[in-house]
Amino acid sequence: MTMNHVKRAFKYRFCPTGTQAAELSRTFGCVRKVYNLALAARTEAWTLRQERVNYNATSAMLTVWKKTEELAYLNDVSSVPLQQTLRHLQTAFANFFGKRAKYPRFKSRKKSRSSAEYTSSAFRFRDGELTLAKMAEPLDIVWSRPLPEGSVPTTVTVSRDAAGRWFVSLLVEDPDARPLPVTDAAVGVDVGLDHLLTLSTGEKITNPCHERKDRTRLARAQRELSRKEKGSSNRARARLKVARIHARITDRRRDHLHKLTTRLIRENQTIVIEDLTVRNMVKNHTLARAISDAAWAEFRSMLEYKATWYGREVVVVDRFFPSSKLCSVCGALQSKMPLNIRTWTCDCGTTHDRDVNAAKNLLAAGLAASACGAGVRPQRRTPGGQSATKQEPYGASRRIPPPSGGGMKSRVLPSHPGGRR
Repeated sequence: MTMNHVKRAFKYRFCPTGTQAAELSRTFGCVRKVYNLALAARTEAWTLRQERVNYNATSAMLTVWKKTEELAYLNDVSSVPLQQTLRHLQTAFANFFGKRAKYPRFKSRKKSRSSAEYTSSAFRFRDGELTLAKMAEPLDIVWSRPLPEGSVPTTVTVSRDAAGRWFVSLLVEDPDARPLPVTDAAVGVDVGLDHLLTLSTGEKITNPCHERKDRTRLARAQRELSRKEKGSSNRARARLKVARIHARITDRRRDHLHKLTTRLIRENQTIVIEDLTVRNMVKNHTLARAISDAAWAEFRSMLEYKATWYGREVVVVDRFFPSSKLCSVCGALQSKMPLNIRTWTCDCGTTHDRDVNAAKNLLAAGLAASACGAGVRPQRRTPGGQSATKQEPYGASRRIPPPSGGGMKSRVLPSHPGGRR
């Protein structure tokens, strides 16, 4: 079995001293200031002179800014995080011009994530102790899990969330990462709201509804926050209370998804899922809260990067494939399948559970397209009854034109494996 060198980020909590917290807060502010200055300069150059400013130009600007009296405080923090934020801005513009992202936005002190990235020249890692530039003492890190033996961090990212918790993320190359043993198992996965996942094996995994369980606590905390005077200490404490409830919901949801995706990756060589446009589906205000709580996009992201790590395959079936309306036994296509119908009987006499049948159809379509290398094209929809729920959505982007011969049209898209920091 070949060695699979992958870069992985290990994230830990840490408790800074008062001096360290002040230094990091100062660094966060300088990083945000430099990012906004560089973004303003690049925007002005493009708007007024149709000129593209690259990283080297903004790096030269940073040198000039540091020499001014107004921005002389930028010299008080490590220069590495400031250079890194300029590189991040360069990446943001590259994604924008490559039509992979929207135009970069300015960072807000209240709403933006507070973080700073250090490269190897700006930190020291010895004997399990991490010391950042401009600091005399190492960070008090809670080592909840060990780093891979012999690995040395190449990049360190320090961050503080809205709940006031401090985190450090160490990017290392994991020499022990090996693909899992190859298996013949394959599974189709249909996501939903009543049941978070329905597998082609017939297993249904209940949706824990983490946000719904804490909804009463969250609403009460938000009401208390709204009554506090803006700018007061009481409002700051109330805001922190709301943030901690949100953090609790997010942590529990992410932990549950990690366990599910790890189990699917370990047990199956091929996992077939449906390509859903969640950002369009949450426009349905009746179900937006439940869809966001289910975190289908995060589930897919976890599956894809874990499949890359462990030598598995994720096949993504086109969103227009009629998985719910197609009989998994005889292949007959039903004309209508409203969401309130959870079980139905085909003309061939087979009674289907709607979600299990959809998962079986997804598995069959994914395996067929993976085997032959060419897929089927999406079913053309007729006007009327458009829904933003997880029933084959209409009007989504990337509609495939029908083939000249007409007939069944569904397409299987290849997976897009991606890493995660």
